[in-house]
Amino acid sequence: MPQSRLARFAWAVVALNLAVILWGAWVRVSGSGAGCGSHWPLCDGEVIPRAPTVEKAIEFTHRATSGLALLAVGALAVASFRGRPRPHPARRAAAAAVVFVLLEAALGAGLVLFDLVADDASLARAVVMPLHLVNTFLLLGALALTARWADSGGPAPALLRARSSGGLWIALLFLLAFAGASGAVAALGDTLFPSVSLGAALAQDLDPTAHALVRLRLAHPALAAIAAAAVVVLAARASERQPGFGWRRAAAALALGQLVLGVANVTLLAPVALQLAHLLVADLLWITVVVAAFAPLTAARARD
Repeated sequence: MPQSRLARFAWAVVALNLAVILWGAWVRVSGSGAGCGSHWPLCDGEVIPRAPTVEKAIEFTHRATSGLALLAVGALAVASFRGRPRPHPARRAAAAAVVFVLLEAALGAGLVLFDLVADDASLARAVVMPLHLVNTFLLLGALALTARWADSGGPAPALLRARSSGGLWIALLFLLAFAGASGAVAALGDTLFPSVSLGAALAQDLDPTAHALVRLRLAHPALAAIAAAAVVVLAARASERQPGFGWRRAAAALALGQLVLGVANVTLLAPVALQLAHLLVADLLWITVVVAAFAPLTAARARD
């Protein structure tokens, strides 16, 4: 069945948010988080900075595109409420996306206003960064479900139970969220405490006197490997007759690709291009697992 204009618009908003997320990662790895000083939403007290430095231009661009993404999510919610009757699930997913995008803006503002940027290695930043990533996951998931449900009845709330065929996939989302949160901490540690060689990096990780952000880096590869294995095993158990089979196969392929990127990141000491690719694939993996998890529930509602 051809996608409706609402569904196409929703996927376009997903793509826009992915671009904003990658640019936000570039802000971190380039050390440009303090480019606009401790001002928000203004940039060094100006609406549009004059004669900006490179760092200021990078940070200002991120803020501008983040604002555009916020407006796009709001427009999607309006379109969903106008284009779908109550209580259509696409309306609920779009409303959830509005909540998450507002939280995203609040978390970003908090990082700036409390100076949790640039070379800051505080506990507060180590807590906010993974929260930021998990909220980003929730935003992408809500947008993806808006797109998927725009042309369907969506799941009945009563069907959201562990014994459904999508129950294990829904549980998998929690594991992916933990893996993603640990990845945010590991990426922050790589940015603030770079190593000159793989041996030096391992020595840092195992040094009991090293900074907590360094010692926590080891948790991410372990959690990521477990999550990837779980995705592959669940996808291998899926039947072609089950709803969402194609999404589950795609999730397995992305999980394997993510493992390869993860190994390359560790071996090559996390170059910027690989960090961005790793983040993009993580976001795409999350989206595919969200859609796969809710596919059986959507199909069950359609049969009712």
